[in-house]
Amino acid sequence: MGLKVVSKAIISFSLLLLLASTAKAQSNGVFDVTKYGGKEDITEALNNAWKDACASTNPSKVLIPSGTYSLRQVTLAGPCKAAIELQVDGILKAPVDPNQFSGGHWVDFSHVDQLTLSGSGTFDGQGSVAWSKSTCSKDKNCEGFPMNIRFDFITNGLVRDITTRDSKNFHVNVLECKNLTFQHFTVTAPAESINTDGIHIGRSTGIYIIDSKIGTGDDCISVGDGTEELHVTGVTCGPGHGISVGSLGRYPNEKPVSGIFVKNCTISNTANGVRIKSWPDLYGGAASNMHFEDIVMNNVQNPIAVDQEYCPWNQCSLKAPSKVKISDVSFKNIRGTSATPVAVKLACSSGIPCEKVELADINLVYSGSEGPAKSQCSNVKPIISGIMSASGC
Repeated sequence: MGLKVVSKAIISFSLLLLLASTAKAQSNGVFDVTKYGGKEDITEALNNAWKDACASTNPSKVLIPSGTYSLRQVTLAGPCKAAIELQVDGILKAPVDPNQFSGGHWVDFSHVDQLTLSGSGTFDGQGSVAWSKSTCSKDKNCEGFPMNIRFDFITNGLVRDITTRDSKNFHVNVLECKNLTFQHFTVTAPAESINTDGIHIGRSTGIYIIDSKIGTGDDCISVGDGTEELHVTGVTCGPGHGISVGSLGRYPNEKPVSGIFVKNCTISNTANGVRIKSWPDLYGGAASNMHFEDIVMNNVQNPIAVDQEYCPWNQCSLKAPSKVKISDVSFKNIRGTSATPVAVKLACSSGIPCEKVELADINLVYSGSEGPAKSQCSNVKPIISGIMSASGC
């Protein structure tokens, strides 16, 4: 009997210690990783702080204060019992060696409702070693290096004021998310960084990218299959490969893309401007209700492009046309300078021609020796209105 009493006392005392430790680690709903022992490497501290915050029945915040920290691969998963925020004010550095990762990510937010990622901090992927090893510039089945940040199955989320730098692969991947906003978000990587898309979205609905700055070595924003209601407003893009829908039609059973709105953006010194691209001779798909409006181009190659013969690395067949149906597309009030003589190129599928394509008030100037600016159209009869500086279509 005495032993049972002693055992219960020990258990009760241990529980009190645990509760006291948790209370000490958090104050007013703020769980500071440095109170969990986080100093130079904060991986374990962040995991523990996240678990405690996620278990809170009141809205909570995990804080990474100013400073420079090492962070190994981590998954911050829900569901959580209330709204949760991760405030990053420090600089987080990923392991340099790509072999220290598995699963294709560095930091993954998964299955969380009411997530906020905020702060003045930076996710530094330290990707230069990975870029030198990458075969992605010539091999469509290249080895996948880890992405800086993944958002998987996030609902009602906000990402604001955060910077992602030098990812080994895509900076951000958004998959199966609903109502997720990026605001005052910064992506930075050199133009020569390989396969470093800024934000890639797939199979998600209600994604907003607002007042953000993206400069990288691949697409600033890329749109994968199943994306619906994407709103891109006030984004500056460059360097990079522009803002792209696709590539589509590469894999079987791709879901339709619909409701893409890109407005009031500035694209500078990029390999493309606004672009829709699909692979030839592979699989079917559909992309519709896509609108690009009030966009400034500064020294941009291929400012306006529909490319249904997208075939990087020359590892596909052009013998059969693309099976992706493109319809209800508009390009309006797009102005500035083109770095290539063909400022508008609409190369649609000969098997399924584009339908309902509109060009309105296109004022793109090319000042090179092959000028003035031209337009080329195939398998499409665009509706043209207002200014059209690039003649040909």
